[in-house]
Amino acid sequence: LVALAAFICFVVSRSHEAYTALAVIEVIVTLLFFLLYLLKLDKKMKWLFWPLADIFNSVIAAVFLLIVCLFAIIIKTNYGTLVGGVFGLVLLVLCIVDAVVLFRKISLSGPRERNYPTR
Repeated sequence: LVALAAFICFVVSRSHEAYTALAVIEVIVTLLFFLLYLLKLDKKMKWLFWPLADIFNSVIAAVFLLIVCLFAIIIKTNYGTLVGGVFGLVLLVLCIVDAVVLFRKISLSGPRERNYPTR
């Protein structure tokens, strides 16, 4: 919802395309991960370790959000851009929290689920 709010602020204020593009990409990626976990597709597609992919998404999004939102706040062509930048920084904090929580939750050295029953 925070990414959607940032996107709306950037669109309404007619900010630079980079601000809008980053916000819309983050909304789409977040919705895709939400649907992936909601429909339990992560259990069916075991060829990728989805929590780790989610961590990488959060870290990369945090880096891009830091750069773009700081530019949006520093340059602030209007108040919509400033508010969108603030929402982006809130989203940055949420991405970092998500990455830390997921990193603490997963175990890379522990046993994984088996696809076949044991004897």
